[in-house]
Amino acid sequence: MDGIIALAVLMFIVFVGIALRSSYVYWRERKAIKEQVVESLFVYDAFYRKVTRKEKLVAKTFQFADDFADLGQRINFFSENDDVKKWLLQAGYPYELTVERFQGLKIFLSIVGFFVGGVSLILLLPFSQFMIILLPIFGYMSAIMWIRSKAKKRQEEISYRLPDFLDTMSVTLQAGVAMDQAIRDIVPYFDGPVKEEFGRFIQEISVGVQRSEAYRTLLVRNDSKEFQILIKSLIQGERLGVPIADTFKQQAEEMRKLKKEMIKEKAAKASPKVTLVTTFMILPSSLVLIGGLMIINIFNENKGIFDLFQ
Repeated sequence: MDGIIALAVLMFIVFVGIALRSSYVYWRERKAIKEQVVESLFVYDAFYRKVTRKEKLVAKTFQFADDFADLGQRINFFSENDDVKKWLLQAGYPYELTVERFQGLKIFLSIVGFFVGGVSLILLLPFSQFMIILLPIFGYMSAIMWIRSKAKKRQEEISYRLPDFLDTMSVTLQAGVAMDQAIRDIVPYFDGPVKEEFGRFIQEISVGVQRSEAYRTLLVRNDSKEFQILIKSLIQGERLGVPIADTFKQQAEEMRKLKKEMIKEKAAKASPKVTLVTTFMILPSSLVLIGGLMIINIFNENKGIFDLFQ
């Protein structure tokens, strides 16, 4: 009997050992397969970036907007679903927002504004009668203005970073590297939307999407003037058989010229603003200061200003 028990214990230990070894081999092979898939389909870390605590908190807060998604889609003033989808595409879907969640977000912010206005009315704060009406409207419109500004800022960043990317691509292509491989090698060294857009482009090509369709998707996702010119030039160059390296080089030169013109335009627009600030803020303040000193000097029988502190 004791021999049978010892044999059973020994067999149990052997089977547990075999099970542990099989599990280890399974997890190791699974990890190797996942790394192989990531290596073949993804562009290194093109879609992965460190998420800050603030972004996690904001994304978690935005999840409360899901409860108001249906109501937000019915109340869609200045925010039709097609427009919202376009803004989210151009903004790169910040904070994991979807069309439904954004439609709920504007209602959620309106309710928050109404609650803040109600509290101010109970506390009898100044202008509380107006705040209870204006704050819900402000909450509704602030969500729309925020996503539009987010989309505009991202498109401007694409235009700003694109010439450096094109220069690097031109040099790499002239060295004899294929276009897809050149993008794979270069994209990890860039940050921001340029990395995201071209990384997604390579991913689509890798999973079998036709190049023309991937180009059209890029055009839909971005309305940056410089980016649109580049993609349309690539499409035309592919049809006509123009060397891609020359296309990238020419586009880089043209975009640097456009960039200089944009800087000159912003400088020209800044001049009237500086004049307004000088005219309506600095000049009146200086006149008040000089006039005050003159009045003080008159009432103190032309004594020096430092005599006042004696």
